[in-house]
Amino acid sequence: MLIEHIAMYVDDLEGARVFFEKYFKAEANDKYHNPNTDFQSYFLSFDSGARLEIMTRPEHQLEEKELYRTGYVHIAFSLGSKEAVDELTRELNEAGYEIISGPRTTGDGYYESAIIGFEGNMIELTV
Repeated sequence: MLIEHIAMYVDDLEGARVFFEKYFKAEANDKYHNPNTDFQSYFLSFDSGARLEIMTRPEHQLEEKELYRTGYVHIAFSLGSKEAVDELTRELNEAGYEIISGPRTTGDGYYESAIIGFEGNMIELTV
């Protein structure tokens, strides 16, 4: 079984698209727009074949994103090496994104860092 895609609502659709294109080499499809509901979305494709749908619509609700909440918590990107994790962590930190852990080797053996990325969403960077 394969997860086909994961979706997330965002306030700034174009800003989210640029964030994932710039830092995670995502490729966006043409924007979909339903003029009846004003729903808009992009599917972002990554070189592994994974896809993320970013969506917006006028009535979505902006809520505080607690770090340790139930439900979907973060997206993890495998970057292929410790050096790549270190480099992207540094680049995101310099761009003003909060680093909440790492880079480090976790107790279960993962080399990772975690950041608060676009619109307060947690992203894990791992080998």
